[in-house]
Amino acid sequence: MSSYSKHTKCKTRERNMTLHHQNGYSAYYMHSSKLLLASRVSFYVRKQMFRFFMEIMRPTEATSILDIGVTCDRTQQESNYFEQFYPYKKNIVCAGIEDGSHLQHQYPGVVFVPLQAGQPLPFSDKQFDISFCSAVIEHTGNRKEQQVFVREMLRVSQHFFLTTPNRWFPVEMHTGLPLLHYLPVDCYRAILAKTKFRYWSYEKNLNLLDIENLRRLFLPYVVANLVKIRLLGIPSNLVAYGKSTG
Repeated sequence: MSSYSKHTKCKTRERNMTLHHQNGYSAYYMHSSKLLLASRVSFYVRKQMFRFFMEIMRPTEATSILDIGVTCDRTQQESNYFEQFYPYKKNIVCAGIEDGSHLQHQYPGVVFVPLQAGQPLPFSDKQFDISFCSAVIEHTGNRKEQQVFVREMLRVSQHFFLTTPNRWFPVEMHTGLPLLHYLPVDCYRAILAKTKFRYWSYEKNLNLLDIENLRRLFLPYVVANLVKIRLLGIPSNLVAYGKSTG
């Protein structure tokens, strides 16, 4: 294939992703949305994580919540699950780089605030009681950029609750591919770049974490409690929670 053809194909892909976004479909679901089982599994696990959030964080009707990383997607049952399940919607401020303004109409009381990727969160220090962030950190770039993201999340809240897929779960849920992500990262990305899943081969779009990677994102004075959420006995997702200061 000529370099021109590759360039055209890449531009077409990017244009299709933009249209996807405009029509209420998120790029984050562009492949997994075609896998019905993946959606059901994801929804099941997210319900587990929400129950754990309610149990461990014990929010009340007065608790202010910042949900970081809502999506424009309106098609997948697991999208924006916190807004679906949380009972005190008037205390949710949700934020994201995608347009989540529809959530204000779908769940009256919810407030949406747009974010700019890689920029500080537009909130004051300790503005919220809890920052909630699910399946976002793996999309924020390299480890240094992930650290910056975590520090911003902790800056604006008294407590935090963060989840991410476990790198060592046998199936990578963004692509639905089994075991390929077990390869060394450079090898994995090189192979993925030659497939229809090329978007996920870029570190800026997907950078999976294991429990040690997750632990290292927190400054030493922050006590992050780390928990594995299991699916059929296998850790599918990781949760970090605690107080935002030591």
